[in-house]
Amino acid sequence: MTALTSASVAGEDAVDKIVHHAEILSTHLQDVRERMYPPSAEKGLRYFMTNEVSKLTSIPESTLRTMSIEGKGPAPARLDNNHRAYTLAQINELRQLFAQQKPADALRFLPRRRIGDHLQILAIANFKGGSAKTTTSVHLAHYLALQGYRVLAIDLDPQASLSAMFGAQPEVDVGENETVYAALRYDERRRPLREIARKTYFSGIDLVPGNIEVMEYEHDTPRVLAEKTGNFGTVFFERLRSAIAEVEDDYDVVILDTPPSLGFLTLGAIYAATGMIVTVHPAMLDVASMSQFLLMMGDLAIVIRDAGATLRQDFFRYLITRHNPNDLPQTEVVTMLRHLFGSDVLVPTAIESTAVEAAGLAKRSLYELEPGQIRRDTFHRARESIDAVNERILGLITESWGRAA
Repeated sequence: MTALTSASVAGEDAVDKIVHHAEILSTHLQDVRERMYPPSAEKGLRYFMTNEVSKLTSIPESTLRTMSIEGKGPAPARLDNNHRAYTLAQINELRQLFAQQKPADALRFLPRRRIGDHLQILAIANFKGGSAKTTTSVHLAHYLALQGYRVLAIDLDPQASLSAMFGAQPEVDVGENETVYAALRYDERRRPLREIARKTYFSGIDLVPGNIEVMEYEHDTPRVLAEKTGNFGTVFFERLRSAIAEVEDDYDVVILDTPPSLGFLTLGAIYAATGMIVTVHPAMLDVASMSQFLLMMGDLAIVIRDAGATLRQDFFRYLITRHNPNDLPQTEVVTMLRHLFGSDVLVPTAIESTAVEAAGLAKRSLYELEPGQIRRDTFHRARESIDAVNERILGLITESWGRAA
C-alpha cells in the first residue's frame, strides 16, 4: 500500500486535488483487485450438475447417466458427494454429439444460426448511468452461451465494467491497442477485430475488452471530421459495423455494452445494431433522461439517413430494470410506459434484488453462483426474473431468423 492519503495537501488547487484524489483511489482499488484477484489468478466457471445439464440440453438425466457408465461422450467430473458434474465446454460437446446423431432434431440440441440467418448485433443502450446496461449485457451473454449460442461481447464503455465482470482488469490485463479502439482507429495501427477478441473462462463467449483507451475514438473522430481526410469523415458511423463484419462467421450474437453517453461510439453501436434494448429504471428522473436520449438518438438517426445510410433493426424494445413491483411510484411509471409504447416494452422485468447486487460485488452473474451462496428464495426470485427477460430477448432473436417463437 502506498503512503498516499486523502488528507489535503497544503496549497493544492482544485486541479491538483482532483489528480491527487484520482491517484489515491486508483491505487486503493488496484490493491483491492490484487487481493481479490491476484495477477496470476484466472476466473473460472462452476460445474453443472446433471439435472442442470438436462434442462439446458433437453437430454434426459437417465441418458446422461447411461452414457457416463458406458464411457460415451465427455467424461463428467465426480464431486465430493460422488455426483456427476459437467463443464460448459462438455455440455457443448454433448450438444454437438446429439445434433450429429439426430440430424432431424439438430436445431433443438444445437440452436445456432444457420445459413441465411443474419448475425444478431444487440446494443444495450441508454445514457443514464445506473440503468443496469452492464448487468443486462452480462446476464444476457451468459444466458445465450448456456443455451449453446456463440457470443461476442464488446465493451464500448471506457469504465470497462463489462470487461471486469469477465475477469479482465482494465488497468492490468488490457494493454495498449487491445480494446475496440484498435479496430476503429483511423491510422495505420488499426487491427482486425479477430486479433482483439479474446477467449473467456465462459465457454462460448469471446470478449473485446475496454478501458480508458476507448475514449480516444471520441477524440479522434471530430478531428478527422474537421480535417476531412480521405473518406473517413463520411463513414465514421459505419466503422463498428464494418469491424464486426470481419468476424461475422464466428458468432451467432454480438452484444454491445454502450457507454452512458450519446457519443460517436454509441452512434456506431446504434447503426451497427440489428436489435436494440433500451434499459430504463422506472423512476421519473430516469424516464426524463431517457426522453432526452431518444430525442438525441432520433436527431442522429436523421443524420445517418441524410448521409444515405439506413438503420437495419429487427426490433427495438424497452427493458424495465431494477424493478420493485411493490413500489407504487415505480408501478405508475411502468404503467405509463406500457400505455405509451405498448408491446415495445418487454413484459418481463428485471427485478431489483440483493441477489443481483451480491453477485455483482463478486463480479459474477446469477448464472455463475453456486447453490447456497445466496438465500434460496431470494436467488430463485431473481433468477426467474432474469431468465424470463433473457428468454424473451432470445425469442426476438430467433423470430428474426424466421423460427417459431
